[in-house]
Amino acid sequence: MRARTRDESGQTALLLVGLAVVLMLLVGVTVDASAAYLRRQGLDNLADGAALAAADGVQGAQVYEGGLGEVALVDPEVARAYVADYLARSGAAREFPGLRVDVDARVDRVVVRVSAPLDLPFTPPGWVGTPRISSTAASYVVVSD
Repeated sequence: MRARTRDESGQTALLLVGLAVVLMLLVGVTVDASAAYLRRQGLDNLADGAALAAADGVQGAQVYEGGLGEVALVDPEVARAYVADYLARSGAAREFPGLRVDVDARVDRVVVRVSAPLDLPFTPPGWVGTPRISSTAASYVVVSD
């Protein structure tokens, strides 16, 4: 019996092409994940600032008539107005096109939820729609000595 030898020329090129494809996929995933992380950080900052602005909506009558007690009460309407004013002054709509804001203002707390679409630098094949990144922040005022 005679042993047959195979021609293995071109095998290295095939491995290099496969490695290049895997590397390109890894770069795409890393860039997309970084873009999502940076968008989330920006929305976190925006939500925190809006929630802190809403905390300025402490009911004025409570402060002057009976003191604050342990927890200061927030005027929901004033808190919503402060959030809207903060978002307008910060240019949030310009920085985050498609921004959605939900303010849940109650007398004891304010919760601000913000979300914005993310245009991925590398859109995966078959991907339909635009992902939304969101963030939530809450504020309440606790009075201490």
